[in-house]
Amino acid sequence: MLAIRLQRVGKKKFATYRIVVSEKARDTQGNHLEQVGTYNPHAKENQFAPVVERLLYWISKGAVPSETIHNLLVTNKIIEGKKKKSVFVSKKRAAKLAEKKKVA
Repeated sequence: MLAIRLQRVGKKKFATYRIVVSEKARDTQGNHLEQVGTYNPHAKENQFAPVVERLLYWISKGAVPSETIHNLLVTNKIIEGKKKKSVFVSKKRAAKLAEKKKVA
C-alpha cells in the first residue's frame, strides 16, 4: 500500500520535511517513489509547498495520505473533508485521564 507522508530533513532542533510517496511498510528515511512537496513548520509564509497535480495523481492511484498530510491538505483547501485526529491515546492512558477528571 502506498502512503503519502512526511520525511524529516534539516538540522537538529530545526526540522523541515519532504512530502514523499512510498510504501507504507518501508522506513520513512529509506527510498521513496517520488517527492511531491515540502513542509517547513518554522516559516511564516509558504510553509506548505506541494506539487498539487502530482499529489492528486498519487491519491487517484490509491496512495493514502497520513493524518498530518491529510490535515495540511484540508487546511490549504487542496482536498475537501474534515480534519482527522492525529494524536492517538491508548485505552490505558484514556482510563487514567478519565479517573483524574472524576477526582478533580
